[in-house]
Amino acid sequence: MTGALAAHYAKALADSVFAPNSGITPQDAVAQLASAENLISGSKELQLALLSPAIPKARKVAVISKIADDLGLHRIVRNFLLVVTTHRRTHELKGMRQEFESAVDERLGWVRAEITSGRELSTAQREKIESALGTKLGKFIRADYKVDPAVLGGIRARVASREYDATLAGRLSGLRHQLVGNA
Repeated sequence: MTGALAAHYAKALADSVFAPNSGITPQDAVAQLASAENLISGSKELQLALLSPAIPKARKVAVISKIADDLGLHRIVRNFLLVVTTHRRTHELKGMRQEFESAVDERLGWVRAEITSGRELSTAQREKIESALGTKLGKFIRADYKVDPAVLGGIRARVASREYDATLAGRLSGLRHQLVGNA
């Protein structure tokens, strides 16, 4: 769960990326922000240095500029990281990235789905599931797949606040409720 501050920063970044003549595609912005966030979150020392009030802002700006150059970040993503760093918000960068990805998906007509199955699904099975969900919801599906050995058969899909349970346990539970309701 991310906070309102992360959502605010993410919306501002999305507005910049979707502005006419921004010079960067939303997909590239998502990828660039993810690579920068992975690099920063992968180093505890870097995180502490960027948050420390003992290190001058000019030094932090130099570090972020070097990271941006090394990663080949677009100026919008670079400037976003500089703002986040100078406001000492790098500890919320992961939430900002997640909120930004959600904002991009929403603006492009995609909806995220978490699909759980008992075993790894093939590409054809994944496409069929995404197509069926997309048709039902009238949106494009961006699915995150999880394997849960407790799911003996079928799948469970969670889209926003709705859950679609097509598992064996879900069907048995439905039958149980029908039998108890008819008794």
